Amino acid sequence: MTQTHLGKSIAQLSVLIQSGSLDPVTLVEESLDAIRTHKDQAIFTRLLEERAREEATASSRRLREGRSRGLLDGIPVAWKDLFAIRGLPTTAGSIVLADAAPAQEDADVVKALKAAGMVAIGRVNMSEFAFSGLGLNPHYGTPLNPRATDVGRIPGGSSSGSAVAVASGLVPVSIGTDTGGSVRIPSAFNGLVGYKASRGRYSMAGVFPLATSLDSLGPLCRSVQDAVWVDAAMRGRAAPDIIRANPAGLSVVVPTTVVMDDAEDGVAEAFEATLVRLSAAGVKVRRAAFPAFDSLFQVMAEHGPLVTAEAFALHHRRLAGPEAEAMDRRVVARTRLGEKITLVGYLEILQVREQLIKDVAGMIGPNEFIAYPTVAHVAPALAPLEEDDELFVKVNFKTLRNTLIGNFLDWCGVSLPCGTGSAGMPVGFLLSAPKEQDERLLGAALALEDIVAKLV
Repeated sequence: MTQTHLGKSIAQLSVLIQSGSLDPVTLVEESLDAIRTHKDQAIFTRLLEERAREEATASSRRLREGRSRGLLDGIPVAWKDLFAIRGLPTTAGSIVLADAAPAQEDADVVKALKAAGMVAIGRVNMSEFAFSGLGLNPHYGTPLNPRATDVGRIPGGSSSGSAVAVASGLVPVSIGTDTGGSVRIPSAFNGLVGYKASRGRYSMAGVFPLATSLDSLGPLCRSVQDAVWVDAAMRGRAAPDIIRANPAGLSVVVPTTVVMDDAEDGVAEAFEATLVRLSAAGVKVRRAAFPAFDSLFQVMAEHGPLVTAEAFALHHRRLAGPEAEAMDRRVVARTRLGEKITLVGYLEILQVREQLIKDVAGMIGPNEFIAYPTVAHVAPALAPLEEDDELFVKVNFKTLRNTLIGNFLDWCGVSLPCGTGSAGMPVGFLLSAPKEQDERLLGAALALEDIVAKLV
């Protein structure tokens, strides 16, 4: 894009498009040109130039004829490389699927956003098979965090390209998936808004899975309003129906268990400062222990992670054959751990999960939200993680620790930028709610965004 449109939100671009001040064709050409000439060529794995031009031209025609499809008509969107795009193989950040059969049709959510008038610009990079919270990819390169000013830093994963594409101003929104934090982590690391919807809120048809008991979707974007608009379109709604809450009527509970363990000083300071601002705005804040968090990690230590069991079930044939040699060694090693998880162990994990969801629900007030740092540290340097597999495993677990709690307990969540920590890197404030309370969560996030969010 030209400087005029770089970094603009969906809402800002929509005003220009709907008023006739900006033609969707012009916007798409600026976006494509910016992507092609960007210094980081690891962000996108594939541009959809022909499709994008066709969709932008159709949008332009509708707008001229007074047939706008709504707020999102003509807005560019990037898709994580595991959403089916008609005519292309779905490669999921891997080279072993490069020769897979092309998709016969778009994923359902791709169809939904096309129906709303959005323009598919391209596919963005990701951790291979979505199995890492760091965002490294040895096949297509690792997109660098554009917020870093000192050394090359990781983007966060697995929706790495999604976050970097938006943070770099190449597109106003990208759609990612979140199985253990893959929308919220890269959003936090890049100073963006990341909304992980409740599991099942959107159709998963045409989305390459990781662990179906945990997989969810959501947008990475520049504002909660943008997320609300995209959420409506992904559900086939003509317009959003989220009602902005009153901050003075909101309550949050801050867990004192696990989530602040080994938190960097800068992260803790930014989070605590945010709580002070919220309290000053009338938000009720209380702190409480959540023993269920300890139980969650205990069952993982005893039987293994749920995500690992389901990922192994999905990929076990691939891991037993020659394809494993062409996969990221770290993904292979982590996935193979699932072989050790017995059927009895897997069923016990599911049973414990069901009980913990009930236990935690009883600790949260009917009008309360859960709040804690999205990640306990800022985006670390890339080079040491590429060189040291043991360090990779350690940092990957810590990076995923806070967010995976929400996946295991079936929450929805929004990560908001709330300040900066070490090296001036963004810190994320994670606001969560129990499953299927997305409307209430988004309404609260709309109300609190200006209090919480500090874009960098």
